[in-house]
Amino acid sequence: MERDRAITRRVFGAGLIGLTAKADRRITGSFVNESFPLGHRLRDRAPFKKPANQVRTPIVIVGGGIAGLSAAWRLNKRSFQDFVLLEMEPQAGGNARWGENEITRYPWAAHYVPVPSKKSTLVRELFEELGVLRDGKWDDRVLCFAPQERLYLHGRWQEGIEPDFDRDQFHRFYELMAEYRASGAFTIPIASGRRPSDLDKTTMAAWMDQHHFDSPHLRWYINYACRDDYGAAMRDVSAWAGIHYFASREPEERGPLTWPEGNGWITRQLLARLGHYVRTNSPVYRIAREGTRLRVLTEQTEYIAEAVIFAAPTFLAPYIIEKAPAVQGSVYSPWLTANLTLDRPPQEKGTEPAWDNVIYDSPALGYVNATHMSLASQRERNVWTYYWSFAETSPQQARALLLAKDWNYWKEAILNDLARAHPDIRQCVSRIDIMRIGHAMIRPTPGFEWNRPPDLCTHVFPANSDLSGISIFEEAQHNRVVAADRALKVVSRA
Repeated sequence: MERDRAITRRVFGAGLIGLTAKADRRITGSFVNESFPLGHRLRDRAPFKKPANQVRTPIVIVGGGIAGLSAAWRLNKRSFQDFVLLEMEPQAGGNARWGENEITRYPWAAHYVPVPSKKSTLVRELFEELGVLRDGKWDDRVLCFAPQERLYLHGRWQEGIEPDFDRDQFHRFYELMAEYRASGAFTIPIASGRRPSDLDKTTMAAWMDQHHFDSPHLRWYINYACRDDYGAAMRDVSAWAGIHYFASREPEERGPLTWPEGNGWITRQLLARLGHYVRTNSPVYRIAREGTRLRVLTEQTEYIAEAVIFAAPTFLAPYIIEKAPAVQGSVYSPWLTANLTLDRPPQEKGTEPAWDNVIYDSPALGYVNATHMSLASQRERNVWTYYWSFAETSPQQARALLLAKDWNYWKEAILNDLARAHPDIRQCVSRIDIMRIGHAMIRPTPGFEWNRPPDLCTHVFPANSDLSGISIFEEAQHNRVVAADRALKVVSRA
């Protein structure tokens, strides 16, 4: 109990934890998409039921997030249709799942894709097929409407999330980023420019110290970027990854691409085309070689395959794949996301509401407005998607706290955080649904970029974005397509 109090004080601060005032309106809600009991069964190597059926199919895809769906898209695109995709959850999509209520659709995690450069050919091919890129031009309806971002600082909302202070240091920082960009070493996908770098031997915080960036506002902003994209503070992120965030994209790019349900829109489009390959509620608990074939076991069906595309997080491989080596050096960030239903807009000062809304010095990351991309001129009711990456403590401690505390505890922490910018938030919210993700994304810690994961098993091809050390959509797409092509070669030889 004392250990819990210490973690609470350090991670959340005294100002975020409190009891609901008796005058506040009743707020309903629950935990949703709770998959950790099944994950813990795999971790603990608990027994599973033997399957009653057997099916032969050349290729099995394990995992139905964007990883698995992209692999399925590639196979189908190449006119190969004899495969199945196995997803353990009731809903496919992984971190690109979505929800829906009477107001709007909304994301449960990933909520945008930066506008892909012309070098990101696979992503652009997908978006051309989905109809949002035509003749090299993006559909204006999916480019984020203005205003895009705002920051709550010194009692008011300001436009943009860069603090409007210490601009000389911001200017010098961006000059260095331009030099790194011009070097050609920071590319998307990473594989096209990958080469060893001393930047991967140190942290982003140490790099900031080395270049005498001491502005608290700049350091907050860079730390926020690391927490937002990697779920880790800049003291834990490789300097190479921290710089990649800024140097891998052109500064004049429009965007991002977004929808009310975030990347759930992409999942919906892929499921409309590929859903007949997908088997939900089908957790894979064992993959084993038997001669030249692979046995893929679920509790309902055993699949006999020639190749497996392992699109689940790579850290699960030793728990599922027979004789797979341990995955060393991989650290995964836990996250909490919540969708808040608001019956009316809250009070606030400063610039008008934006799509992405950030509170300076908050332990959380702020919220996105699910109805921002609506063409309606004004909405009383709304849904906010709130994000919290637990970057200020170890992942093990954060996961323990996520599971130890009940829904009411997290509801209060969220409302107390938001009340700093919206004092009447408790009178506006009617429901809060919360999703806990124990291993949401991989952390690009120093040394990770050049320590490649081991081979898992003959003809089992890893495909998760964690292989790149950076969990972004383009890396996910690239890794899945590479794995799908390798699986097709095995099948063609057979």
